[in-house]
Amino acid sequence: MSDIRLFRVSDNAVTELDGQSVAVEKSLQDLIERHLETFLGVRFLATEYTTGKTHGGRIDTLGLDENRCPVIIEYKRATNENVINQGLFYLDWLLDHKADFKLLVEEKLGKDAPNEIEWTGPRLVCIAGDFTRYDGHAVQQINRNIELIRYRRYGDGLVLLDLVNAVTASLSDEEGPSAPAGTATPKTISKTLEQLSGELKDRFEAIKAFLLALGDDVQMKTLKYYLAFKRIKNFACIEVRTQDKKINVFAKLDPATAALEDGFTRDVSNIGHYGTGDLEITIRNLADFEKAKSLLVQAYEGS
Repeated sequence: MSDIRLFRVSDNAVTELDGQSVAVEKSLQDLIERHLETFLGVRFLATEYTTGKTHGGRIDTLGLDENRCPVIIEYKRATNENVINQGLFYLDWLLDHKADFKLLVEEKLGKDAPNEIEWTGPRLVCIAGDFTRYDGHAVQQINRNIELIRYRRYGDGLVLLDLVNAVTASLSDEEGPSAPAGTATPKTISKTLEQLSGELKDRFEAIKAFLLALGDDVQMKTLKYYLAFKRIKNFACIEVRTQDKKINVFAKLDPATAALEDGFTRDVSNIGHYGTGDLEITIRNLADFEKAKSLLVQAYEGS
């Protein structure tokens, strides 16, 4: 579905590297699982997870992403293997067996972790040497969070992951993480956006349009309390504060690399907040938005 060519440039010579896309080997699955957060922004939970005798399945890789959404990863090992349908089979099992998943999360990440699970956006990630145009068309017809990722090996030292297709489902935001104990339950982001009007709504729409236009690989995910903008991993998250008439964008940037400006940008790497990103950008007006654009581009390009 896509054609990426990689070249090595040295002095005056240019050599094309031979990319291999044979069926996924177990060694590649092992490599991805060992470095799952680096590759996909997903915390590893289990490998070859058995779904029980009555279901009769085995999930290749199971994890929890940076938005705290469950993630099923399936690898296409044979040319005739229908990895998408297989993954959807496991995704349905997951939604019918939330208690089992919560027990696994508690075992791996601690007793409080199950309370933070975002059931609004479970994901299926399919990894293969290649996909057909029919695969890409098929996922567009399914209201699920599905990503098709093609891989290439270049010699022994390089692995390429190429997001060739992605679908973001329209799901209810009623299930999601609980508000911290002792705090008021905030309004969901969907309800907040429904009530926006006037200049605040125009400002939000302008920011959303800018982020989506950064590339055709950008996906917008609606979580319970924020919006996440991502490629393979998040690069920006948005919260809307209607009372203060401000929009907070949490960008995936190292705050040490940005010139922090009081009231506009701050380091939140050690401050709790919904979403991901260590640099908070507060946008109160269109002038703030213009200043924020270069930072948002940096976050996108670095993701």
